[in-house]
Amino acid sequence: MPVLTRLIPSPVVVDISAGALDDLAGLLADQRISASGKLAVAISGGSGARLRERLAPALPGADWYEVGGGTLDEAIKLGDAMKKGHYDAVVGLGGGKIIDCAKYAAARIGLPLVAVATNLSHDGLCSPVATLDNDAGRGSYGVPNPIAVVIDLDVIREAPVRFVRSGIGDAISNISAVADWELSHRETGEDIDGLAAAMARQAGEAVLRHPGGVGDDGFLQVLAEGLVLTGISMSVAGDSRPASGACHEINHAFDLLFPKRAASHGEQCGLGAAFATHLRGDKETCGLMIEVLRRHGLPVTPGEIGFSDEEFVEAVAYAPRTRPGRYTILEHLDLSTDQIRDAYADYAQAVRS
Repeated sequence: MPVLTRLIPSPVVVDISAGALDDLAGLLADQRISASGKLAVAISGGSGARLRERLAPALPGADWYEVGGGTLDEAIKLGDAMKKGHYDAVVGLGGGKIIDCAKYAAARIGLPLVAVATNLSHDGLCSPVATLDNDAGRGSYGVPNPIAVVIDLDVIREAPVRFVRSGIGDAISNISAVADWELSHRETGEDIDGLAAAMARQAGEAVLRHPGGVGDDGFLQVLAEGLVLTGISMSVAGDSRPASGACHEINHAFDLLFPKRAASHGEQCGLGAAFATHLRGDKETCGLMIEVLRRHGLPVTPGEIGFSDEEFVEAVAYAPRTRPGRYTILEHLDLSTDQIRDAYADYAQAVRS
């Protein structure tokens, strides 16, 4: 008998709106996530601490845990501290590092996670992955999807604008990542999940083609929805393939080769996506990416994030080593250092024109 449907792992509730935090307790009770209000809330010492003052009166049964940073050790320590509380759920309240720590800790103690994002810096807020620093550098750890995602646009507007810009670069890079996935399907026979690819690509296209800016609620809504959909697309696919191709290989290469100088995740991914799209010969999409990245204040050349052209060439040459077994335009072309240098010269000319 054929399988006519499939279950898609996704949050029970997604609330993206201005003032969404005002009824967090009611949302959790209505959705039967925590009718008792017995919650473990992971926060940062910055924006999270300020939000604690605002939310604590409405969450009298919550215990608050300050997280020092996005490391595996911190996540394990957080999970161990939460074990004795007999909580209904874990709430990760903050940016990507806090939410990733909370994801890992919640998975470790078998509790559902509610992700409350205070910025839109990348697509990890709703993904089945926790990215944490460890003794060997940085690792990705499989975890369940959040049971709920809450994004208060009033809070997002208060965050530094660089976080929104980073999220824009990460969302737009989906378009390049899906193109790499399709290339691998054609060239190597790698299975491609059409639903996951469609979700990730449309999330990227919605951000790429929206006329608004970082201060526009309509644009922030589309960006937030796009990042959530991207996270769900990774759950559908079972890995990060819908949102991670040559763009992310280049990003990881920057992180590994120049750890003390690396720019934000989204800035590097956006630049990597534009260059990878150029390598694929898609001049129209590459030109639109460059135009939109510029309009939002994101870099389109390595010099704009403090790297020389030669350092960019070095990062591109190193990039395939960061994801062994992943087939992208970089693996397909298998360019020598001189060929990468020539390709970047062509790209730089396209940027200037």
